[in-house]
Amino acid sequence: MKRDEMIARIEDHRGPWDMVFIGGGATGVAGALDAASRGYDVLLLEQSDFAKATSSRSTKLVHGGVRYLQQGNLPLVMEALKERGIMRQNAPHLVHDLGFVVPNYTWWEAPFYGVGMRVYDMLAGRYGFGLSRILSIQETCERIPTIQLEGLRGGVSYYDGQFDDARMLINMVQTAAEQGATLVNYCRVHTLSKNGEGVVDGLVAVDLESGREHSIRAKVVINCTGPFADEIRRLDDPNAPRMIAGSTGVHIVLARSFLPGDSAIMVPRTADGRVMFAIPWHDRVVIGTTDVPTTNFSLEPWPTLEEVDFILENAHGYLKQSPTRDDVLSVFSGIRPLVKSADDANTSQLSRDHTIAVTKSGLITIAGGKWTTCRHMAEDLVNNASVVASLGHEACVTQQLRIHGYHRNAEKFGDLEPYGSDATAILDLQRRIPDYQRKPHFRLPFTVGQVVWAVREEMARTVDDVLARRTRSLLLDARAAIECAPDVARIMAVELGRDQAWESAQVDQFRNTARRYLIDEVIAHTPASPPSPRP
Repeated sequence: MKRDEMIARIEDHRGPWDMVFIGGGATGVAGALDAASRGYDVLLLEQSDFAKATSSRSTKLVHGGVRYLQQGNLPLVMEALKERGIMRQNAPHLVHDLGFVVPNYTWWEAPFYGVGMRVYDMLAGRYGFGLSRILSIQETCERIPTIQLEGLRGGVSYYDGQFDDARMLINMVQTAAEQGATLVNYCRVHTLSKNGEGVVDGLVAVDLESGREHSIRAKVVINCTGPFADEIRRLDDPNAPRMIAGSTGVHIVLARSFLPGDSAIMVPRTADGRVMFAIPWHDRVVIGTTDVPTTNFSLEPWPTLEEVDFILENAHGYLKQSPTRDDVLSVFSGIRPLVKSADDANTSQLSRDHTIAVTKSGLITIAGGKWTTCRHMAEDLVNNASVVASLGHEACVTQQLRIHGYHRNAEKFGDLEPYGSDATAILDLQRRIPDYQRKPHFRLPFTVGQVVWAVREEMARTVDDVLARRTRSLLLDARAAIECAPDVARIMAVELGRDQAWESAQVDQFRNTARRYLIDEVIAHTPASPPSPRP
């Protein structure tokens, strides 16, 4: 998958594309994959890197949504549970079963959550990941060795899925390309074009690497830009009402010692009414998340100290070894692009269902939804787009479409497990050139060979692409990622044919981005005066 070849396809293309997708997150890439696999002529443009924003900042879960069950949204839960099973079926190298424990500290929790989880099992049906059951105190401690013992009465266990969100997205990009789609990162759309009847018939985008503009014709343009959807809608109509209600979700990353077992913890209700998780992930522990309304949409939102402290306070009630700010290896924040309602002050109560809107000029916008249901969202989206574009209907095939890297026993590749079938090619690279086996940082698991692979095969263009999304290093240990950035820049410069000035600029840019993942910088960025009430 080469970016230069993708750009050449745009330049050589004659006539309008069947569908042009704007936005390279989960929704846009799933849409491009669905459309291309049906045989449509597809182009996708992303202003930054694939999965740069929301789609790489999830809780790393493929789940039906226990909270939606509590809210009584059974259709969404059933849809998500089905899609969870399809994701595991099509990408077993990335989606895994994970056991969860709901610790019980009052007498009523075991029967209450026990019944709820049995309903969850029932709704999953043949797509189930395992049966729930009530645990004794001893069994709870065996599953969660670091559980807070004071007042513990036992627990309830159930099963859901976990995955690596950015790695999944990159593999979906590769799958879409294999199906014939053209996908380009660092290509920003700044204008929509219309025909004499006022119907959107294309767009103008600029290649941010070369500075060259591309005028692109399309039978239909599809806006999948998540938090930035209203910006694209206002290119069509400057007076378009706001559709997106943003919500920040913050997570912290700790050492594995805080949760050494193989199970995750589900906190059924935090002070703001959310479900919170502590999850083993890539030999670390991810804890989150928050849900705070925001109108400050950014590719790199700052986490707030208030949200970090909120997570630490809630973790304190469930972990024997209470984590502190000093234990945080990384902190990251993402923006949920929820669909606005009449009253969206409490974003935790806004629907996670997706919405598809079509303007009078034919611009399609999709918003809402969740990672687990992105395949179904894409199916719905492409069905609608084919009608708007007056294309012949082609049946969706993605329920049975294997994702690039598909491998049923990828765990045998160790740290390279998320690469699935690509792991053998990376290992071959490392055998041929011994330096490729070297790890740029002793606290991080990736190798020089993975950096080379990211540039050659996964369209990585910046140090941030490699350290934040291709290897997840920035999320695993922000300070270690900063320390190895110069080494990664040197490796990439050789592969991309860049000079010393590019290396220096890349290191500076990455350090500026990575500051937002450091707890010390989050503290320094927090206003001295007391902030608004905590989430």
